[in-house]
Amino acid sequence: MDLLQLDVSGRPQAWLSAKEAAVLYASDSVAWTLGEPCMVLRGGVQRRTGLQSRLELHPIIAVHGSVPSRAWRQEPALSNPKLFARDRQVCAYCGHRFQWDDLTREHIVPTSRGGIDSWKNCITACRNCNGRKGNRTLNELGWQLYYLPYVPSLHEDMILRGRRILADQMEFLLASVPAHSRLRG
Repeated sequence: MDLLQLDVSGRPQAWLSAKEAAVLYASDSVAWTLGEPCMVLRGGVQRRTGLQSRLELHPIIAVHGSVPSRAWRQEPALSNPKLFARDRQVCAYCGHRFQWDDLTREHIVPTSRGGIDSWKNCITACRNCNGRKGNRTLNELGWQLYYLPYVPSLHEDMILRGRRILADQMEFLLASVPAHSRLRG
């Protein structure tokens, strides 16, 4: 189970392992937390009291310090798993849902014709539709997309990374996901 790390202003920064989170707690780097404790780590027995040390980890932790604002202007990295999740495993050409093994990254404007590998030019396509389209444009084929591509927000990107997300974490992230996001559907 991963914990969601935020900066003190509430912007997502990373997914942390329990060990990474414990280091932040132990170094007094946690500014505030959200959600009920989701994990308890137990340590050694204190010689003086005879009690075992105990650390409760919360699903969302904000850490002291901040990340420069320019770091949040970048587009999230594009990968097939995140693209397929953004598009809900639905082919943009035929509109059918497929298993991941039957999906491909499709460039609306083919790279052989000047198209770039970006969120706005890439959609999910089934292998059959991708093969039929080849390196032609939508206008040449008379095709239309079932949905439009878009660049995921920072909060969407945290969801798209494919983690097992706890309810508290999902509620927090979805609260800042744009209304047009397919992750809301």
